[in-house]
Amino acid sequence: MSVQLEQEDLSIFEDRLWHHKGWEARVIKNEDDDGWAVSMTQDGQAEPALVGPWTMGRDKKSPKPLDVSAFNTLVKTANEIIRRHEQHQAALLHKTIEIEVRGLRVTVALDIEPDEENPTATLTATAADGSQLAKVQARPDHSLTRTSAQRWADAGYPRASED
Repeated sequence: MSVQLEQEDLSIFEDRLWHHKGWEARVIKNEDDDGWAVSMTQDGQAEPALVGPWTMGRDKKSPKPLDVSAFNTLVKTANEIIRRHEQHQAALLHKTIEIEVRGLRVTVALDIEPDEENPTATLTATAADGSQLAKVQARPDHSLTRTSAQRWADAGYPRASED
């Protein structure tokens, strides 16, 4: 009878390879010089989240072995990189600008729904009290600026927004 372990259940603790709790740290030869690098890859991902230099061992030829402290620091750093990348992606897909329309504060938002074949975007104007003033489809490459938002509002929030 064979027992099949789930990938995240398998922990490996070798000098140059650690796999634990959904992360793999692999010490690799740095192709650019005589040194070493470490890559951190999250389970299920094809590309590493982090690749960075790795410390030489005492003999100044082979890499320092991975240890629990280094692994935990690498996991924390890789998670931070992923979090920042997700925040950046979210900022690219959702932009808001506040403008003034007839003495009232209006928030104009551009929300982009990414899709390789047919991306879409929505432009929304919301009053300070939360009431929606307008909601129209926009081009996914629409450039939301203070000027374009003001022009759209001043024109009465037409359905076909112009860039």
